[in-house]
Amino acid sequence: MQTITYIVYLIASILFIFGIKRLSSPKTARQGNMLSSLGMLLAVVVTLFDQRVLTFEYIIIGLIIGAAIGALMAVKVPMTGMPQMVGLLNGFGGGASMLVAFAEYYHILNTTGPVIQAATSVTIVLSVLIGAVTFTGSLIAFGKLQGLVTGKVVKYPGQHPLNALLLVAVLVAGVMVILDPSKTDMLIGIGIVSLILGVLLVLPIGGADMPVAISLLNSYSGLAASMTGFVLQNNMLIIAGALVGASGIILTIIMCKGMNRSLMNVVLGGWETAGAGGAAAAGGADAHKGDVKSVDAEEAAMIFDAAQSVIIVPGYGMAVAQAQHAVRDLMNVLESKGINVRFAIHPVAGRMPGHMNVLLAEAQVPYDKLYAMEDINDDFPNTDVVFVVGANDVVNPAARNDPSSPIYGMPILNVDYAKTVIVNKRSLNVGYAGISNELFYYPNTLMYFGDAKEAINKLVNELKEL
Repeated sequence: MQTITYIVYLIASILFIFGIKRLSSPKTARQGNMLSSLGMLLAVVVTLFDQRVLTFEYIIIGLIIGAAIGALMAVKVPMTGMPQMVGLLNGFGGGASMLVAFAEYYHILNTTGPVIQAATSVTIVLSVLIGAVTFTGSLIAFGKLQGLVTGKVVKYPGQHPLNALLLVAVLVAGVMVILDPSKTDMLIGIGIVSLILGVLLVLPIGGADMPVAISLLNSYSGLAASMTGFVLQNNMLIIAGALVGASGIILTIIMCKGMNRSLMNVVLGGWETAGAGGAAAAGGADAHKGDVKSVDAEEAAMIFDAAQSVIIVPGYGMAVAQAQHAVRDLMNVLESKGINVRFAIHPVAGRMPGHMNVLLAEAQVPYDKLYAMEDINDDFPNTDVVFVVGANDVVNPAARNDPSSPIYGMPILNVDYAKTVIVNKRSLNVGYAGISNELFYYPNTLMYFGDAKEAINKLVNELKEL
């Protein structure tokens, strides 16, 4: 039976690897998800037949309750709520790892007494530490995305020294548990302090840095699972956790490069001005940039109608307004007029990696129309009209032009190189970085004010009449 188990684990591991590979493209992402799910199903089924499983009653109860909750969430949670759901799932993974580590610790104490191998003690401590940090950190991330916790950067005196002190305390307590496994109170203390540490580490991260935070927490959940695999001596859990941890940290690095910032900068609170909100000044500091020109739905429709090529740049504002279906309708009416329409996706647009891709896919926008920044940036100078829907900092030319800007050096979409840029926003409010967007004042930029869903629907109706 053990040989069969190892063979099935090997097959499941291969399915995980190929599944992750297929997730690298929107066209194959669903297939990748199915392959990974199949791998996990095989791993779970063969594990249930392991001789160490003594009773199935609680397992069946857990399966029924978990499946019911999962099915309900899959049906009820809208696509715009996916970032929050991903955050919760990361937290559940970390919390499960923490609980399993505690359960195995007490099981060993009750069966063999306070004699635990050093390697097992180390992995128990790490599983509790990483799992607890992931659990509460993910809950804070969920709260920020859901609007239950402020999306601004939260800073307070002594923040970093306090975090460092708590981490040192956890590590010292961990060493004491490794040296004397009977110190149950120390392990409980590690769990409690780690839960607090998770809150304190994620709370300073601003709402717009959530793509990085979610990727990092996903990596944490994988590492916690891998540590739990060592605790349980389960090869499949070790491999699956390591794959999630490695892919999560790679994605985190990609997100950081997309903002030209280091991981430590994001984790330690990011830009001082981040999340400040507020409107851009109508005069004063912005007066030298020129006047803002605006258009209504009828004028914008005539500009689109005369174009041959259009690039749509979605941002978080599209997600907030739930305007992805309206954007799809705009694409359809433009294509019916023979206009070439494509989408430019910035790697950190939205509140989780691939947020814009998920929303547009839900609206049935073909995958082959979604272009990554590096694949479409050179095409903007040859584009008649760029339509920016709710994006701000990721299209701000200050990232190229202003060395004093906090976003200087951040890769952006070169929308300002297009012949005409139409920006749909509710107002001239600043973006997450807390600075005015130079693009709004460019001579080739026109502002189309209003809620994205309502404004685009008006635009679509005007285009149909032309």
